[in-house]
Amino acid sequence: MSRGNRGNAIYLDEKDHETFIDTLDEACTKTGWLVHAFVLMGNHYHLLLETPEANLVEGMKWLQGTYTQRFNSRHKLWGHLLQGRYKAIPVDGQSGGGYFPTVANYIHLNPARANAFDLEKERLKAYRWSSYPLYLDAAKRPDWLVVDRVLGALGVEDDKAGRSWYRKHMQKRVLEIALSANPQDFDAAWADIRRGWYLGSDDFRKGLMEKIDEGLAGKRNDSFSGGAIREHNEAEAERLLLEGLTRLGLLSDDLEALRKGAPEKMVLAWMLKKQTVVKNEWISRHLFCGHPANVPGYVRKVDDAKEGELAELRKTLKSED
Repeated sequence: MSRGNRGNAIYLDEKDHETFIDTLDEACTKTGWLVHAFVLMGNHYHLLLETPEANLVEGMKWLQGTYTQRFNSRHKLWGHLLQGRYKAIPVDGQSGGGYFPTVANYIHLNPARANAFDLEKERLKAYRWSSYPLYLDAAKRPDWLVVDRVLGALGVEDDKAGRSWYRKHMQKRVLEIALSANPQDFDAAWADIRRGWYLGSDDFRKGLMEKIDEGLAGKRNDSFSGGAIREHNEAEAERLLLEGLTRLGLLSDDLEALRKGAPEKMVLAWMLKKQTVVKNEWISRHLFCGHPANVPGYVRKVDDAKEGELAELRKTLKSED
């Protein structure tokens, strides 16, 4: 997923939505990507994406860069449209734990949680900028949208009966959201999508950690060049940031609401400076903590804290699972 810079809208009208979907279509043609679910919201988007080839970084760079160019050209604007690097978490699609349809439901129900249509009078398919209406209408699906994986995990086929069951199943969820006092936390599994760095079984997590360890074994940063160093360091910083947020009981969305010198931001900046070589600009942008020059001061304060809130939060980040 990716969000608009400073939380600003990334689609101003229907044409922008159409342009993004056309750009996604081109990206899938270029990369061989398969999309299992998507939704375009006012200031962000979600994709449940499968990459048969190892080309996520290159493809996302092209997708986001090209859409930004087209948006800016059309609206006679310039500068960043999206907020830094996209967020991506691996999803376990093999263990039978229902993780794949959980993510698809999270994506398809995003308009309901955001009240993007009349939950009492309209159906979920009324929201056009989602793969959900295409799940129900096979004739209109692009080649890159694959529904079998999600429907199969729910025990139904991609046929008239299966699509009818899925429509009723999703509309029931919409009604439950409409009656919920807290739609954002309606499904407990959704917090893991927002907070975690992966979604899957414990075996899936262990397998990911083994791959990370294998990828880094025997390699020093100076064995990489330019872009590879930056990509590795930023990816590691994003993983650590998500872990840190989880330990502190925060969501990514909470950061923007906290004041720039909040203790939680200070200890997260401290952790990132201690464990990665990402630049202060990257840290200040992702933590919403003001000017990059603030970061070294935050790190010193956390280092110097002997007791009090900063010391306790530092201890929380250093604790082992």
